[in-house]
Amino acid sequence: MSSSLTVVSTFRFSPASQQVLREAAASENVLCVSNADELSAHLHDAEVLCAYNVPANWRELAPRLRWLQYPGAGIDALQPTGLLAPKSGVIITTATGIHSTAISEYVFGSMLMFNWNWPQMVRLQDGHVWARSASWYNLGGRELADQTLGIVGLGSIGRRIARLGRAFGMRVIAIRRSTAEGEKDPDADQVFPANKLHDLLAMSDYVVISVPLTPQTEKLIGEAELRAMRPNAYLVNIARGHVVDEQALIRALHERWIAGAGLDVVEKEPLPSDNPLYSMPNVILTPHISGASVHYDERLAALFAENLRRYRAGQPLTNRYDPSRGY
Repeated sequence: MSSSLTVVSTFRFSPASQQVLREAAASENVLCVSNADELSAHLHDAEVLCAYNVPANWRELAPRLRWLQYPGAGIDALQPTGLLAPKSGVIITTATGIHSTAISEYVFGSMLMFNWNWPQMVRLQDGHVWARSASWYNLGGRELADQTLGIVGLGSIGRRIARLGRAFGMRVIAIRRSTAEGEKDPDADQVFPANKLHDLLAMSDYVVISVPLTPQTEKLIGEAELRAMRPNAYLVNIARGHVVDEQALIRALHERWIAGAGLDVVEKEPLPSDNPLYSMPNVILTPHISGASVHYDERLAALFAENLRRYRAGQPLTNRYDPSRGY
């Protein structure tokens, strides 16, 4: 194998995945580092980097860097580094697509938990309480079948959610950034352009937010949007916390403009312990784990390996960041 291409990763790929990457890079210089000191020691020779966090002085530490394979889908965390600037000289690719299975299953897990009031059932079990009737503790009662699922963002994750929604017998409607009025889509019963967001919200019993965080989507869901939703609606956010105006959401939940929310992301992570979202009975809260999967390593390695082969061949890379879109 050639040793000309040096690849450094802070993502701890398994030994098997590291071998896949060496073969794709045609190089033995595929290095997985475990701390900041190791990263600094190897960055000087790195042409390719796979990392969530990049030092602010990366230009000084990594003068040969030409390509960053980001291990996640949302790259808003890179904004302060300057890597996303059009003139940075570094190609940025993301891991978009590898999370769709895990996140879509999470979405329906959250919706079903809300429908059955599952957190309350767990609390009853912890207290050794056998409910004599579902009505005593407001358990169950809602179904997904024949309900309308509104998906804001019909990318790889949104499409997987749409397909599962249809499997549950739901009517699926969606917002797609690049759609025209009346355009058809194989995964949705109806597709709206972005300027018809309020129409979608008013028609939906369940709303899932699956858009990237960009200047255009920051606080996309605010007071006006929450008031446009049905009082029985359940909102699921697996995008980014800043896509939803958190204070408006807390008010909407408290005053019952909407029935509930399932949140895997919040504006400030970790969520401060005094945040009222923790104690709201109509909120199902998780710590940004919807994309976690036992298959993450192999899926990321497969995507990265394909891009390494493309990079060596001078071909366009998959999931390349487009500054004009913001993702």
